[in-house]
Formats: sequence, C-alpha cells, structure tokens
Amino acid sequence: MKIMLAYDGSRNAKLALAQAVEMFRCNVPTLMLVAVAENPRHSTDANEDLFQEEVEELHAALAEAKTFAESEGFAVQTHMAEGDARKQLLHATRRLQPDLLVIARHSQKPDGGIIAQSLSYFVDELDYMTFGSVSSFLARRVEVPLLIFPSP
Repeated sequence: MKIMLAYDGSRNAKLALAQAVEMFRCNVPTLMLVAVAENPRHSTDANEDLFQEEVEELHAALAEAKTFAESEGFAVQTHMAEGDARKQLLHATRRLQPDLLVIARHSQKPDGGIIAQSLSYFVDELDYMTFGSVSSFLARRVEVPLLIFPSP
C-alpha cells in the first residue's frame, strides 16, 4: 500500500502524519510525503529570498517528518514540488499513483477577543459546510481515495 500525505510542516500536517501513522501502521505502507513551495506572484529579490526560505523550511520539515515516520517502521519517500499547491498535489497523485491521499484541513485560530471569536465562529460554520481551497479542489478532481483529517 502506498499512502501520499500532503505535508507542509504545519501543526495540522504534523497531527495528520501522526494520525496516519497510527491508523495505517498495521498495513505497513510506503509513505510518500509531498510538500509544495508556492512560487511568488512577483519576481523581486525580496520575494525570491522569501521563496528560498520557504523551500528550505519545507525541506527541513520533510526531513523531520521522514525521521519520525521511519522511527515508526514506515518506508518513506519525500517529494518537493513548486507552484500552486492544488495543482501540484493533483499532479503528484497522477505521477506517484498512491492508493490513498491524506491531507489535513487548514485552520487559523484567532488570538482572542469577543469580536475575533464571533467572526471565527461564523467562518468555522461556513468552513464546516465547505472545505479549504486545496481540499475542496482535490475532493473534486483527485482520482484516488482521499482522507481529510479535520483540524482540531
């Protein structure tokens, strides 16, 4: 069994990795960790520096995730792509042919305050009815089973 996991090093991605490891441990799958660095919209030196910083952070996150999954007994491959995350993840499923794609929903918790909490509640309700842009895009287009872990 081959499981592809979209991984960006975020809290939710780390939780999804831990949940996937626990859930599929008995299947002894090959885990394919895929990260996508999104290209800057404008080609300036500052944007290029930020992009290179993001690439380095993603490589470090992939290495950390690989170490964790290997310590749990998984065979692990890492893959890095550049561009639009939705399209690159879709392309990766077609190229890598996983048996399952695992992603984590994106969430942004407000720092506090009654107005922020009220707005957050409204957005959460809206988000409950839909998915984030990446998960929504993949849910409509991906040709392999898709597991979306909710954000805590």
